[in-house]
Amino acid sequence: MKNIPLAAGAFQAWLAALEERHLANFTPAEVGRALRALSSCYVERRSRLAEGAALETAGKRSAFALFYAPLHFLTTARILRELPAHAAVRTVVDLGCGTGSAGAAWAIHSAAAGITGFDRNPWAVDEANWTYRTLGLRGRALRQDIARVRLAPGPGEGILAAYALNELPAATRDACLPRLLQAAGRGSTILIIEPIARRLNRWWGGWNDAFSAAGGREDEWRFQVTLPERQRTLAKAAGLHPNELTARTLYLRT
Repeated sequence: MKNIPLAAGAFQAWLAALEERHLANFTPAEVGRALRALSSCYVERRSRLAEGAALETAGKRSAFALFYAPLHFLTTARILRELPAHAAVRTVVDLGCGTGSAGAAWAIHSAAAGITGFDRNPWAVDEANWTYRTLGLRGRALRQDIARVRLAPGPGEGILAAYALNELPAATRDACLPRLLQAAGRGSTILIIEPIARRLNRWWGGWNDAFSAAGGREDEWRFQVTLPERQRTLAKAAGLHPNELTARTLYLRT
């Protein structure tokens, strides 16, 4: 049975399940403080991201799941609505899946038959599997470094790397580029999503040149948004003021 498009009520049910899961051991104020620390890590201490600093404490993990996972889902869903109709795929491979929310958005958008996520962090793998179950998706997440994932590209397969490549060591990230281009050449659809800030993505130019040479496209996205209530409250507690969803993407389907 294929996955079915997510209704607004199902999205709200997922958000409610996230709250129940991640506020079981923390107060909203505690998660707000953890979110502030997590945001500082992304902006001011990016050199530690490759070491897993973003998810090093239980508080940061809950903050990521409650705040960033819904934002990544919403951003990915909006991007896919703007990309060509052939962005629909039969299966999704999510490299560096994190909590699984971005890959889930693509699987739901496409009514995909399955999704497989890969992440080296054991907590993220558990969380992604919970996300898939909660959203009614058929698939699983596995613990694996991106560089060691065996791809089996072909028509109908979507390969996603969302908010993941920028956190890799440079050598590991560089090794991913020819593999993704090769996968596109064999029929897979490739979607890369990263933050819009150019100073955080100094490697982006080379990747954009390679994707463009292969027939791909680069986009920058800004979507006005009113966040769900819980995410607005957490953002305020952390001193964040998001009134739009932003991202930059590379997209390739040969």
